[in-house]
Amino acid sequence: MTARPPSDQTPPDQPPPDPSAPLPPVPATFRPDAAHRAAAHGPGDGPMSRSSYTAPPTPRAPRPDPADPPAADPPAADPPRPQATPRREAAPPSGGGVRPAAPLGDTDRQRLLSGSHHDPHALLGAHPVRGGILFRALRPYARSVAVTATGLSARLRPEGDGLFSGVIPLREIPDYRLLVDYENGEDRGYGDRGYGDGGGDRDGQHDPYRFLPALGELDLHLIGEGRHEELWRALGAHPMTHQGVAGTRFTVWAPDARGVRVAGDFNYWDGTAFPMRSLGGSGVWELFLPGVGEGAVYKFDITRPDGSHTQRADPMARRTECPPATASIVHTSHHEWRDEEWLARRAGQRVHESPFSVYEVHLPSWRPGLSYRRLAEQLPAYVKDLGFTHVELMPVAEHPFGGSWGYQVTGFYAPTARLGTPDDFKYLVDALHQAGIGVLVDWVPAHFPRDDWALAEFDGRPLYEPADPARAAHPDWGTLEFDYGRTEVRNFLVANAVYWCEEFHVDGLRVDAVASMLYLDYSREPGQWTPNVHGGRENLDAVAFLQEMNATVYRRCPGVLTIAEESTAWDGVTRATHHIGASGFGGLGFGLKWNMGWMHDSLGYIGHEPVHRKYHHHEMTFSMVYAYSENYVLPISHDEVVHGKRSLVSKMPGDWWQQRADHRAYLGFMWAHPGKQLLFMGQEFAQGAEWSESHGPDWWLLDPSYAAEPDHRGVRDLVRELNRAYRATPALWQRDTVPEGFAWVEGDAREDNVFAFLRFAADGSPLLAISNFSPVVRPDYRVGVPDRFPLWREVLNTDDARYGGSGVANPEPLKAEPTASHGRPASILPVLPPLATVWLRPA
Repeated sequence: MTARPPSDQTPPDQPPPDPSAPLPPVPATFRPDAAHRAAAHGPGDGPMSRSSYTAPPTPRAPRPDPADPPAADPPAADPPRPQATPRREAAPPSGGGVRPAAPLGDTDRQRLLSGSHHDPHALLGAHPVRGGILFRALRPYARSVAVTATGLSARLRPEGDGLFSGVIPLREIPDYRLLVDYENGEDRGYGDRGYGDGGGDRDGQHDPYRFLPALGELDLHLIGEGRHEELWRALGAHPMTHQGVAGTRFTVWAPDARGVRVAGDFNYWDGTAFPMRSLGGSGVWELFLPGVGEGAVYKFDITRPDGSHTQRADPMARRTECPPATASIVHTSHHEWRDEEWLARRAGQRVHESPFSVYEVHLPSWRPGLSYRRLAEQLPAYVKDLGFTHVELMPVAEHPFGGSWGYQVTGFYAPTARLGTPDDFKYLVDALHQAGIGVLVDWVPAHFPRDDWALAEFDGRPLYEPADPARAAHPDWGTLEFDYGRTEVRNFLVANAVYWCEEFHVDGLRVDAVASMLYLDYSREPGQWTPNVHGGRENLDAVAFLQEMNATVYRRCPGVLTIAEESTAWDGVTRATHHIGASGFGGLGFGLKWNMGWMHDSLGYIGHEPVHRKYHHHEMTFSMVYAYSENYVLPISHDEVVHGKRSLVSKMPGDWWQQRADHRAYLGFMWAHPGKQLLFMGQEFAQGAEWSESHGPDWWLLDPSYAAEPDHRGVRDLVRELNRAYRATPALWQRDTVPEGFAWVEGDAREDNVFAFLRFAADGSPLLAISNFSPVVRPDYRVGVPDRFPLWREVLNTDDARYGGSGVANPEPLKAEPTASHGRPASILPVLPPLATVWLRPA
């Protein structure tokens, strides 16, 4: 048994003391020292707490009422403090020294037990009262609860329903713990894991309700204004040391909730004992749980406005369980980055005037079964060998349904657990950077699924989505749109964009489904949408959100790029936000925009039989009418090789040879056309089947034992050579966004199915690209060229036999003749291979 001070002992042959009798003097051994007081009342010292809360004066018992019987005089001075004796695991005796506490009022009791109390810290924990310190704890299923401190061990009195309380004659709140005894006679922590580690040992548990808020007023102010650019540091679950004690701070924004509790594997998924407190009018709920650490699994038990309960995953969780499990996991990163050189180089790079070719990847299916770390062993080497400058990863944020490919996100702050931990994903990004490859990530702020454990009606009412059900419902995907007009929701998304760039070092965000955000009538019929305040169809809140997101990311993350998947002719997608256009709007502020028009038109042209292509010639030239209205990416993405659209090579007409030839010619045209390039995995080796997320690319086509392997390897060799020649030719990227970088040579040879144009570098050096989309050889095809270059040599030919072509080429330099052609004073006479693109440069 733990020794008690004499004043707290009741000899076994005497009755317990009368609670109404005068209190004996408090012995010195009950006085906690300064360190105990500091631990009990010091300000938060966890990471990013920025707490402006100040420790209140050390609470003392109130002065006795003059009508009360006089207490014994205290000693004139404190005697020397005795050496503290080690605690021994034993239940303290009940009775002596612990007076009954005034019972909770019926309302407070009911609200506390039902999880509907906004301030449980006012009822639980330790509080100065008349005659001492009131201790109250809520421990359902406990047999007894005792308070223990240096020189103190006193059992609290049961109040029923798992409540235990008592008034102990102390002058100050000590640095105390709780010893909890359950039916099996053991002192138990918060469950099988976590809370017993440093919290539920033989010395007892730290009481969560003795701690000051671990979130500061500055954080709350910024959250309220919707300007917390590091929101992930304020909300969610954060392991930290607070008031000298290790644990985890849980915070969640749920302004409509009547109460919030924390439930997890550390408390047997029963959150009754762990209600959170509401921090003023911020809508934020907070609780610091000592002893809970990294790896703990949790959800928030939310009491809705109607009194019902729902358990929700943390919207700010940085790690999640692997689907189909849905809980959140307490996470701390331990990854040590090694990409300093890459980030320094990136910060000074002018992306629009640099090579930029992208390999689009669906990580779970690129090599099915590989984790992030195993992917890090293979993907960087493969992409580097092919010469791409960047990879674009289809959404990696956590999503419940793999068939959505990641485009229906529930865990916006957590990389999917299907492939590993957040640190494992960082390891992959780091490996790509060290290989000299940039990382773009698809980001989905347009909508979210309706899962009842995620964001939909999160706290019992529409919160992340608009209140109007018709406005909230996304008409195409059965999901919910975000309420961009609510400051906290906009903050959630803006901070999320910053989070991926800063925490995971990604080099860019490709923003999905921008058009569905910009228009109130997107996929809606008349009468199904409400005009904006000006009577228009533009979603003004979404416009403001996108402008804020882009401005914030570019300000905070040097060298990072944002890319819009925007399928309409919205004015100024890649214009600066402060430049007002003809439409009256400032630019959206993106760095690049997917050129969906070029993709649609060019794929339509190439899908026709060559004999019919002359009737669709304009589909290959129209893109230059608007080429410099925005900064464009030319995408052949996953969307174009699924759902019956066929793979790229299978879109081509004719036999297998003609299909591959068209495929190669098209890639040669695409790499030379103004704009950046994006190619989806599998298309680099002319996979014939549509992509399937269940098995990924058909890598077996590259198996040397397969008879047609040379055909597919030849296309991949061409892609490698395209990237090599592209990166070595400034004319193809240095003036990519200005008209001075391009000139048509032959744009109207519809009868021949021929296109020829010049690209120019900053110093004026040119590249001549000629595409022949007819299955015939065209010898001595006269093409006008600038007269200051006497010789031209072929630097790339998609009909080269190495790539599976017929081998028709221009092996010798071509001499410019003083014969005018195509409005130019000189010309050359190259041979044009069938279904091929050739590039020529001055020799």
